Amino acid sequence: MKHDLLKPPATDPTLLFEHFRGSYGTELLVAAVAHLRVFQYLQGGAKEAEQLRSAVSLEKRPFTVLMCALKAMGLLQQPSATIELTPLAEEHLVAGRPGDVSDYFGLAAQSPSVLEMVERLRSNRPANSKLEEGGAAFIFRDGLESAMEQEATARHFTLALAGRAKNVAPVLAEVMPMSGAKRVLDVAGGTGIYSVALLQKNPGLTAVVLDRPEVLKITREFAEQYGVADRLECRAGDMFADPLPTDCGVVLLSNVLHDWDEPECRRLLRNCAEALPTGGRLWIHDVFLNDALDGPLPLALYSAALFTLTEGRAYSAAEYRNWLIEAGLTPRKLTPTLIHCGVLEAVKA
Repeated sequence: MKHDLLKPPATDPTLLFEHFRGSYGTELLVAAVAHLRVFQYLQGGAKEAEQLRSAVSLEKRPFTVLMCALKAMGLLQQPSATIELTPLAEEHLVAGRPGDVSDYFGLAAQSPSVLEMVERLRSNRPANSKLEEGGAAFIFRDGLESAMEQEATARHFTLALAGRAKNVAPVLAEVMPMSGAKRVLDVAGGTGIYSVALLQKNPGLTAVVLDRPEVLKITREFAEQYGVADRLECRAGDMFADPLPTDCGVVLLSNVLHDWDEPECRRLLRNCAEALPTGGRLWIHDVFLNDALDGPLPLALYSAALFTLTEGRAYSAAEYRNWLIEAGLTPRKLTPTLIHCGVLEAVKA
């Protein structure tokens, strides 16, 4: 039987994803101008971050998402502990100034997508039809109602994410040598496409994909399609609550941490660190904001997308490094892959 082979794409699809996420820029800008009045609060001068956060009545996560985007747009700057308007915002986004265009942007203030963004920012909760009952769109943890526990929605979302992963996974396998590791644990691995790419690249490797039962049905299909079913184990479990396998020299978290808020990220990294043997490696494969949390703009907008659908956002390499050290791991270099992603490696001493 002939099996599919994963290969890096001939052309870089990054620009397509930037266009796709561009609408979040409009929503955040109009929300800041017409609903949260960010620029009006700052027209009198710079403010401490906490002072501004209190003025716009946002919790830490939505405030971080919004500030990162506005800084990346060149509208706010934070040269020290205070946040201030840039000359561009000072001239064009303060009411009453000769060059003020805020009323023009206000034309979109009542559009459904802007109102939805304002609701997400103010509630600090992901978009979901049962939001008030504590549900979430496409993430799972114990006690949280999730679409990922329903076969149809789990299949739809998992296969949708595979489109990007099929392009990125073979690049990850090319740039990240296994260096003697015999077994990899792919936490919340979804289709398992990253494990598939590593297995195809490294014939002596085996893998464990940990995910929810409905998702693992698709993982098995992919393992068969790509000819690695004999080396890929599907294990159902809860990455927060269940013990992780301790026989894997590499633990992969590919596009997982950005779904969660800071406490959950730190908890999961501790769990992974405890499961690693001495000398074992943890790979965080994700997008990385600037350490100053001021861009780049495509990732600031992706962070907004994550914010509206999950309990997380995009993080910086500095944030991840601090959490890795806290978990007892030693961070190493960050290696780019594709579509704004990269791998931050850490080692257990």
